[in-house]
Amino acid sequence: MPITNPGRPNRFNVTAGRISMKAVVTRGNGGYDMLDYCDVPIPEPGPHEVLIQVLAAGVNNTEINTRLGWYSSSVSGGTEDLGRDSSGMAGAKNSRDGGWNEETPFPFIQGTDCCGRIAAAGREVDPGRVGQRVLVRPCIRTRGWESLDNIWMASDFDGAFAQFVVVPAAEAFGVDCDWTDAELGTIPCAYGTAENMLHRANVTAGDRVLVTGASGGVGSATVQLAKRRGARVAAVASRDKFGALGDLGADRLIARDQNAVELLGEKSVDVVVDNVAGTGFDSMTRVLDRGGRYASSGAIAGPIVAMDMRVFYLKDLMLIGCTAWDRPVFENLIGYIERSEIRPLLARTFPLHDMVSAQQAFLEKRHVGKFVLIPPPPSREQRDTFHLPEAADAKGRVPG
Repeated sequence: MPITNPGRPNRFNVTAGRISMKAVVTRGNGGYDMLDYCDVPIPEPGPHEVLIQVLAAGVNNTEINTRLGWYSSSVSGGTEDLGRDSSGMAGAKNSRDGGWNEETPFPFIQGTDCCGRIAAAGREVDPGRVGQRVLVRPCIRTRGWESLDNIWMASDFDGAFAQFVVVPAAEAFGVDCDWTDAELGTIPCAYGTAENMLHRANVTAGDRVLVTGASGGVGSATVQLAKRRGARVAAVASRDKFGALGDLGADRLIARDQNAVELLGEKSVDVVVDNVAGTGFDSMTRVLDRGGRYASSGAIAGPIVAMDMRVFYLKDLMLIGCTAWDRPVFENLIGYIERSEIRPLLARTFPLHDMVSAQQAFLEKRHVGKFVLIPPPPSREQRDTFHLPEAADAKGRVPG
C-alpha cells in the first residue's frame, strides 16, 4: 500500500527541506469549494514503490461521487442529479460511509487515471525503470488474487490530480505505443472497468451485448472492447451521440427514451452491461435470454431498483457486480494498446488548475469519451532533483 497516509491531515503542510508540487486536494464532502489547488510536499516512495511524474489524469464519475458522498447508503438518487446545482454539491451529505471502503480519507488527492513517467524508484525496485512511461492500475487487490478485497487509488489513497504520485511498483505498467500522454490518460479507470465487466461476463464472439450509458467513458469503452471480442453490440445513448457510437462499431443504436424490450424483443440479448440502473433496470432483465449475464459497476440513474424475482430465477440469469478487477484485465489493456486493437476516445483536455471547469463540463454529459487534466510542467527545482527533462513531446518522447 502506498506510503501516503490519509490518516495524517498535516501531511500536506509544506515544511523546510521538502520539495513541493501543485495538486488539487479534496478537503471534504461538499461542492467545488472543497477542491483546493495548492502546494503540497512531493511524496516519497517506499521500498517497493515508485514516484511517478503525472503527465495526464482522466476525469471520472467516481471522483465527483466520492466528493459528494454519493456512495453512502443514505443516498438514493442518481448521479445525473448532481449536475443540476451550480455549486457542485446537490445531494451532498457529510456521511461517514460515503466512500468506496467505509469513510473517505479526507483530505486527500483524487485522480483515478494516471499516465506518467517514473521519476524515482524505491530501494527494492529496479532503478532501470526510472524514465519509463507507464499507466497505473488503480485497483489494488490487497490480499492477492484469491481474495476480492481491494483498495483504489484516489478513493482510498492519494491519486493523480497532482504533479507527482506514489504507487506500488507492481501497479505501474510500462506501455510502448505512439499514443499521446493525454490519450493514454483516458484508459485506466474506464477501460479497466469495461474490460473487467466483459471478462467477468465471459463475452465471446457472436454474443449479443446491450450497453447502456454507451456514450460515457465506461460505456464507450465497453462498446469498443465488446466489438474487439467479436460481439454484436446494441448501444443505448442520446440521439446526438449516435454518430460517434456508430463510428465505434455499434450494430444497433437505441435512444434513451426508447423501450429496449419493444425494440429488441424479450430474450434477445446474451449480456447486458449496465451502469445506468434506475427505473430501467427491469427492462434489462427482461431483454436477457435464458442464462443471460447482467454486469454492472455503477448506477448513474439511481442505485435503488425493482426486480421481478420470477424473471431472475425462471430465466436462470446471472447478476455480476464488478468492482475488484481480475488479474488479466489491465495486462489485456496494455496488449490491446500496443497491438493497436483499440483507440483512445479523448474528448477534451483541461489544465489541472481548471479542475472545476472540467467537472462542470463533465456533468453536462455533452461529450463522448473522456476528459483529461494536464498538470503543469515540472519546476526547475523538480527537474534538478529528479533529473527530469525540460520537456517531452506529446507522445512522451524526451530529448536524447
